[in-house]
Amino acid sequence: MAMMMGPTNQRTRSYRVEFGCLKELLVRVVRGIRLSELKLVRIDAESVLKNGGDELVARVTVSGHPGSGTSTLVEGLCEEYGWTKLNGGQLFRDMAKNHSMTLEDFGHYCEENEQVDKELDALLADTIVNPESPEIIESRLAGWWAYRETHDCHRIWLEVSEGIRASRIVSREGGTIQGQVPQIKERMESDKLRYLQYYDIDIDSMEPYTLVIDANDMDAGSVLSLVKMHLEGEN
Repeated sequence: MAMMMGPTNQRTRSYRVEFGCLKELLVRVVRGIRLSELKLVRIDAESVLKNGGDELVARVTVSGHPGSGTSTLVEGLCEEYGWTKLNGGQLFRDMAKNHSMTLEDFGHYCEENEQVDKELDALLADTIVNPESPEIIESRLAGWWAYRETHDCHRIWLEVSEGIRASRIVSREGGTIQGQVPQIKERMESDKLRYLQYYDIDIDSMEPYTLVIDANDMDAGSVLSLVKMHLEGEN
């Protein structure tokens, strides 16, 4: 006799399938990185030497609101030091696409189905303390996870105005600045509410960061140079 599955069980099964696919994706990314294949670069001794002088793989979190330039900074650091990366925002965008939703709609969906968002953030938090994870984790909450786990790494936040971020998003995704600004505000409010409700995190607080950059009047090269100084102990 076939067993009938009620709506609640159907949702639970759907979440489990979704979580399994997401976890498989993240594990594949992490496992695909082998320390022996990485180009390790020595930077300032105070930044990379600990525990009696052993050289450790550098670890950095880069955070900021969408359009703040975090991906450009991460690309620059990877090119400069031969590092690898994991982009939490891209995982979120991929999940939204898989649901055939806009980022705004998917954000609201996560508000109503908190397990989806929590599972993604839990995987990112676990990745940060994984010894075989990429050197750079790019995510708005990456700095907070590292801070709460007392993980000793550089935690960077980029601050950029809504207007500049809207212009960058238009260049990347299309649309108009006038249309993007309200969407940015709506998404920020949605995300801020979720972070506060789920994790008691005020995303506007700069408490966890070792470096906060006001990048409104800086080009990508200047931001990269400032971050390199910070990583190498010159700032």
